[in-house]
Amino acid sequence: MAIHKKAEFGMEEQELAVFAKALAHPARIAILKQLAKRDSCLCGEIVEVMPLAQSTVSQHLKELLAAGLIQGTLDGAKSCYCINPVNFQRLEMILASFLKDTSTNKCC
Repeated sequence: MAIHKKAEFGMEEQELAVFAKALAHPARIAILKQLAKRDSCLCGEIVEVMPLAQSTVSQHLKELLAAGLIQGTLDGAKSCYCINPVNFQRLEMILASFLKDTSTNKCC
């Protein structure tokens, strides 16, 4: 049985890992780019500009929602999504800190 050691790491490491996992698929990056172009977006509109099936887009949206990078509302059969600005600022701050802390010329 595997033992999860996630709690052994700091909150910033854990948050960055969640964000990174959500960003680790090109379709999710493309979805975020589409959402950033608009104030809000219906799922159907995203499907129209993506080379993926509606069910696949829905799965990617679910991952982005779980990571907190987007927020959405459900209105019957229609879902409306947009970028979560608070968590995007958090991602930017954590990523900038990570890059600053790990940028070094000491390695070969």
